Amino acid sequence: MSLIMKKLDVYHQYEKQDTVEKHAPMVKRIAYHLKSRMPANIQVDDLIQAGMIGLLEAANNYDATQGASFETYASIRVRGAMLDDVRKNDWAPRSVHRNSRRVAEVVRKIENEKGRDARGTEIAEALDMDIEEYNRILQDASGHKILSFEDIGSGEESLINSIPNPQSGLLDVLQKDDIKSLVAAAIASLPERERLVMALYYDEELNLREIGAVLGVSESRVSQIHSQAIIRLQARLAQIIKE
Repeated sequence: MSLIMKKLDVYHQYEKQDTVEKHAPMVKRIAYHLKSRMPANIQVDDLIQAGMIGLLEAANNYDATQGASFETYASIRVRGAMLDDVRKNDWAPRSVHRNSRRVAEVVRKIENEKGRDARGTEIAEALDMDIEEYNRILQDASGHKILSFEDIGSGEESLINSIPNPQSGLLDVLQKDDIKSLVAAAIASLPERERLVMALYYDEELNLREIGAVLGVSESRVSQIHSQAIIRLQARLAQIIKE
């Protein structure tokens, strides 16, 4: 009996190895797709390495009785492994996180007082800086912002993490319809241009350069609009949670 079990174990190991080799090109496709939407300091080889670990875990944990095909299941695990690796290696200076929080606080204050969208010039004035300096803060913030809808605000100033639920992980929280509805409603309330950038980036999966071509503005300007949208979302969700 033990000999049969050993043979079965060897067979399953070869089967997993074949599965990993067969789906290795998928890891590269996902890595290059994500790379096109990430800051320049992110290396595609690092994404592939993290993705291969995710693929191995998928091969070990896949359960065909759950209904999803292996490719569907593995693609989710691979992409998640890549994003986890990027988050883990976030080298953004503390000043970037600190400035993002300052801007979010000012946005929340202005919008509470005026009952409308806070304008860039108003935010800059409240921060006691000119618009160029404010835009530089937005540009700096763009380097560590979200990579997918599920990651909106991941990190120190997470939109999702601002919702008190210490017992649940990020994915557990995101599976709750009320939280997803909350985020969707907040996105729908954004100023038109910010809402369009969010739709093109997260729904249509265009990169910043492609969005710039659609809007007729520079890639750096799209990056600033995207960062301001994220910060505005952080401010609005934090306000909703406090109410």
